[in-house]
Amino acid sequence: MNLKHLLSLLIISLTCVVSTAQMCIIDVGNENSEQLKQVFQLNEAQIIALEEYKGQLNKEISTLQEQVQELIKSHPQSNPDELMIFAKKHKDLEDQMFNLTVVYDQKLISLFNDKQYERYILLCSKANRTAIERLQQ
Repeated sequence: MNLKHLLSLLIISLTCVVSTAQMCIIDVGNENSEQLKQVFQLNEAQIIALEEYKGQLNKEISTLQEQVQELIKSHPQSNPDELMIFAKKHKDLEDQMFNLTVVYDQKLISLFNDKQYERYILLCSKANRTAIERLQQ
């Protein structure tokens, strides 16, 4: 991979980080779900839902990651116009991954009782992040 390709990927990555940095995610798909269980003192039903959501999210993310790899392998990147098209397609896939993360986080957060949700709001506030709203039950 040449310098131009590396630079374009760096710009894409930074754009994704800047555009999504303010949302307060708990990252249901994270490998270390023990932290979520402990921090929010999840009950048995919530733990079962967490594991189910984690599996579903990781499956969907994996499909999108495969699309990213295929895009990197197959999309032409030999001139600025092609790089711009590549960057947009790559960002769209990254945005889809982030949006999926938010959707599954919201599903779990919606199972929180009031005390757990208050803890989540407090942690988001301390991190200067915008909390995800619970779905109406």
